[in-house]
Amino acid sequence: MFHKILIANRGEIACRVAATARRLGIRTVAVYSDADAQARHVAACDEAVHIGASAPKDSYLRWERIIEVAQATGAQAVHPGYGFLSENEAFARACAEAGLVFIGPPASAIQAMGLKAESKRLMAKAGVPLVPGYHGTDQAPDFLRGEADAIGFPVLIKASAGGGGKGMRIVEKLEDFDAALASCKREAINSFGNDAVLIEKYVQRPRHIEIQVFGDTQGSCLWLFERDCSVQRRHQKVLEEAPAPGMPPAMRRQMGEAAVAAAKAVGYVGAGTVEFIVEQKPSGEMSFFFMEMNTRLQVEHPVTEAITGIDLVEWQLRVAAGQPLPLTQDQLRIDGHAIEARICAENPDNNFLPATGTLQVYRKPPCTSFSPGPVRIDDGVREGDTISPYYDSMIAKLIVHGATRQEALARLDEALARTQIVGLATNVQFLRQVVRSRSFAQADLDTALIPREQAALFNQQPVPLPLAAAAVVAATLHGEQAQAGADPFSRRDGWRSHGLATRRFEFDCAQQSAPAELRYLHDGTLHLTVGDAAGPLAFQVEGEQIDLQYAGLRERVTVHAQGETDHVFAARGAAAIVSRDLLAHAGEGQAEGGRLTAPMPGKVISFAVKAGDTVRRGQPLAVMEAMKMEHTIAAPADGIVAELLYAPGDQVGDGAELLKLVAA
Repeated sequence: MFHKILIANRGEIACRVAATARRLGIRTVAVYSDADAQARHVAACDEAVHIGASAPKDSYLRWERIIEVAQATGAQAVHPGYGFLSENEAFARACAEAGLVFIGPPASAIQAMGLKAESKRLMAKAGVPLVPGYHGTDQAPDFLRGEADAIGFPVLIKASAGGGGKGMRIVEKLEDFDAALASCKREAINSFGNDAVLIEKYVQRPRHIEIQVFGDTQGSCLWLFERDCSVQRRHQKVLEEAPAPGMPPAMRRQMGEAAVAAAKAVGYVGAGTVEFIVEQKPSGEMSFFFMEMNTRLQVEHPVTEAITGIDLVEWQLRVAAGQPLPLTQDQLRIDGHAIEARICAENPDNNFLPATGTLQVYRKPPCTSFSPGPVRIDDGVREGDTISPYYDSMIAKLIVHGATRQEALARLDEALARTQIVGLATNVQFLRQVVRSRSFAQADLDTALIPREQAALFNQQPVPLPLAAAAVVAATLHGEQAQAGADPFSRRDGWRSHGLATRRFEFDCAQQSAPAELRYLHDGTLHLTVGDAAGPLAFQVEGEQIDLQYAGLRERVTVHAQGETDHVFAARGAAAIVSRDLLAHAGEGQAEGGRLTAPMPGKVISFAVKAGDTVRRGQPLAVMEAMKMEHTIAAPADGIVAELLYAPGDQVGDGAELLKLVAA
């Protein structure tokens, strides 16, 4: 076994690899960028070396520098994690040439599966079922358009060297093909340095089911059951679970054997995932087709660990050290059900726009970290850390395990309810809505689940404004009492020498506003009116929790203040509520007439217009890239482009005005 390894990654996967290495007595070396100088993964390892500036191309993608660090620190092997260099055959080959063990598959396997078109040809030869499509080398737009028309719409355009939903577009009709192809190629070249694409028939009502495979250097290869990853947004996974609900045992075996055949076709060693698209027919019959193979550890590997009891990173280390697989296929068993939720810095109600900011509050439910347990959280951040625009928006992975799917669902909802994050937008409440949706609760799964359930998932207000306002009033009074100490004129009972004391507020919550009035009664009780709701207000505070009673309701809530906004967390959900002074805020919310700004920090990719152009409302004007995703800026109204304020390639800050638009 190795005595020291270098982890060529960051964030939660670097912390996760370090945790297993420490348990096995292996020393670890971290690498970090400028942005990650104080990151958790740096502290999690025994040594840490700075490798460059914040942008990945200047740090985590500099494989020559990473190899230099590995050699200088005496590391025997390199674990690439996932993303960055994990599927870079040149890096794997360079590690071997430098005398370092690459903790992953051979470079030849990465190369064979890295290009989707080539992998499809290999799979066809190995007898693995394929979706009808074009996987050739002719990339002329006219030719590709003709192939798409011959396959029949809808079709899926996919970057041949892609992954993670990047460089992928669904095209419903022929007239939309050229624009989608151009966008797909542009995103592919930016993300992978290769703009080659393939065209496939878009399977209706598909499920995304993948098989975990593992091979060793002795020629053995086995499969560790399946994961259902059908719940997706922007072709990126949101929830993953194992085993796949409703999977017939015979089909599970067929898919597992096909996955092993795929792995053996490229001489696979280590952890890998063979991804299949599963077609669900109205008759209930299901058929599966090879989609791609990810030649690395997957983000969602913890659900497989939960149902098998196996530490997959430990297996990676043992196999890379030349040891045989610890178990045989017949020794593997499924134990219960596991679900993983990806907690991301993003705004689901604004088309999942990535968010940046500081984790001013980061509270987690009782859990384990990187090890088995009914509730497990894998993360690479701490309270006070910053989510920057340079890397992926994922904050943490919340994994639950139960004896049944129903038990796992209940455990996941409770754990999400106890996850409190303040400082930037997150998808925590959206995840709760998905978990509670009819489709997910009943395992009616396909990749269109989120669009199908959108009415129940977006722009929800689980905490009504009166309850949120009562929580803020209670927290305010408690804070005032704590600050006042023995001052009788600041006591919570509002004692006055004569008359009744009254305080007035106005609250905004989820685009709703309501005036509020708090009255201090002679008997020492409080009476609160919020809009149409009214009743006695009483509360007790224990630590951060407030036992709140108002208008016949009793809830345990937590309130965290962030500037003028108070974040209220309750069992039913969360709400952000603002106390507003109407005079101070008079005139806010007026339209800014033609001002078009960057929705987040990022890079300007292109402009679709020039100064003097006349545009229509909704017309694409510019494309930005942030957190590895493209975002289109559209015209908010008809007008004329007066001026472009930046050039393609420029980095811009959050709220930067990109161009000026004047009324036509």
